[in-house]
Amino acid sequence: MNLSGKTVVVTGGASGIGLATSKALAAVGAEVIVTDLNAAAGEAAATDIRASGGKARFHVLDVTKPASAAALAENIQNTAGKLDILVNAAGWDIIEPFMVNTPEYWDKIVAINFMGPVQVTRALLDLLIASGSGRIVNIASDAGRVGSSGEAVYAGAKGGIIAFTKSLAREMTRKQLRVNCVCPGPTDTPLFASQGEKIRDALTNAIPMKRLAKPSEIADAVVFFASDRSSFCTGQVLSVSGGLTMVD
Repeated sequence: MNLSGKTVVVTGGASGIGLATSKALAAVGAEVIVTDLNAAAGEAAATDIRASGGKARFHVLDVTKPASAAALAENIQNTAGKLDILVNAAGWDIIEPFMVNTPEYWDKIVAINFMGPVQVTRALLDLLIASGSGRIVNIASDAGRVGSSGEAVYAGAKGGIIAFTKSLAREMTRKQLRVNCVCPGPTDTPLFASQGEKIRDALTNAIPMKRLAKPSEIADAVVFFASDRSSFCTGQVLSVSGGLTMVD
């Protein structure tokens, strides 16, 4: 795969799946705009990519703030001048029973995991359409396909991203813009590591392959959808979960 000459935005690009995706896209030639709320980690990620021979820069982004997404769009227009690929990888979750969720927890889950991608996508959509062959890859979750105990609202938000992906793909096909979705299963990220040991062990043991996904394995699926190898794919959902979920 070769993405030389392509400009890519990765949200949540400073850690976990977002960081692995930023590195993977840079490794196949893309110029990556790493975005994250954590400026220090984002700058470090971009520096690391450049040290490895890739092209990257950092831009601070709060996906929950429309003004922040608009500022990113303006910056891209004034610098790179174009955008070919958007990867919505920013996400957040804490596993806990629905009955102990607070309204503040619900608001944060939905703001980051659903409305965040929606707002960033809209802010950057005109640039992606103007490229003539734009691609959007949304990171959802298999929780959004089959449900997940302790993640009721998170699963709902990720299910919303799956539906958003398919609906936007239908609208954007005539504009030569492809929209697809990757659904990770449990993945060895800092966010997963922050969960309780019992939860981590239970999820790992439930996976037929008996291990967590590596962030790089999720990134490989993203690179596929970002590349011409998936040129006839749009509105599709790909689970990368070690067999944990097997859905039609």
